[in-house]
Amino acid sequence: RKIPQWYCTHGHITTIAMISNSILHQTRRSVLSATSIATQAIHQNNSKLSGHAVTRSRCYVSRAHPPETKLIFNIGDALKLMKEQVEERKEKRAAKWENNTDKRAAKGKVDDGPFRNQDETVELALNLNLDPRKPGQALRGSLSLPHGTGKKVNVAVFISDEQDDDATIASIKSAGASHVGGASLIEDITNGTIPVTAFDRALATPDMMPFLSKVARLLGPRGLMPNAKVGTILPPDEIVDGVKAQADGIVQYRTDKNGIVHAGVGKGSFSEEQLAENVQDLMNAIQDAKPENYGKGKKNKAGGPGKGKSAPKKNEKYYLKAHLTSSQGKGSYDIDLRTLDPTSSYFMTVPPV
Repeated sequence: RKIPQWYCTHGHITTIAMISNSILHQTRRSVLSATSIATQAIHQNNSKLSGHAVTRSRCYVSRAHPPETKLIFNIGDALKLMKEQVEERKEKRAAKWENNTDKRAAKGKVDDGPFRNQDETVELALNLNLDPRKPGQALRGSLSLPHGTGKKVNVAVFISDEQDDDATIASIKSAGASHVGGASLIEDITNGTIPVTAFDRALATPDMMPFLSKVARLLGPRGLMPNAKVGTILPPDEIVDGVKAQADGIVQYRTDKNGIVHAGVGKGSFSEEQLAENVQDLMNAIQDAKPENYGKGKKNKAGGPGKGKSAPKKNEKYYLKAHLTSSQGKGSYDIDLRTLDPTSSYFMTVPPV
């Protein structure tokens, strides 16, 4: 009795000679993984786009030879592919809406206007070599993107009761704020009259910070608590300009517990050039905020340097991984770090393969 074995050559599946029972007995572990190897080879993508590295499939997988890595794209190719998929999904949604016109009419539903297609959000995820539990490695900040985020931002502004007059409130609301007030606004948030989901950003004057302790447990978990690091604590004469900046598209970024930064860099309706410029400004801001000491490190069980604490290493990398995705996309694109690192000579360009 003989069992077939599969192997992958240049991305294609090819059948080779049958394996005898004696060889099968010796290579039992390799043959057991034949199905997974064949499946992996079937899904191998042989795209010919420039600027990304392809690691070919091997005909075997073992402990010493792990499975191949994913395709790695430069940022330009990733944005191009992302735009193509976003446009394809928009066309499919519009076609589905047109095909279901009769079904909606049969149910008595009347269209109140043309189809409002979804504008997907493009997000960049950066895995940084940071441990937020260590002092000085909790990265947090904000910046104004050159083309904005494309998202409508609802802003709540906390001002003192001395400034809580009709003229001040009118000027702040005309700048783009949705809720303005002092003690009354805090009371409305506390009793649930104004839910915390009603606004996306919160600004406050310095004299209002002690009073915000009443709603800190509501604002804090959602990242809405005003903070000087992200520019949401402003003096009274800068509140109007701060509200305009938030409404125009200021993106806030911070590291999670694993040292990963998630930041929206625009919408699917943006052009490739607009998205690329937003990504460029974001990466420059992340690079400028780079702490002096960084590195997750590994704990030394035997003691050694630091008595069990993370020992510093030479030539630590600041950027570990980067992925580009969209809100309705399937999966993400693994980005070549050379095209995202501002210190690299291939920053925002096409590196050699």
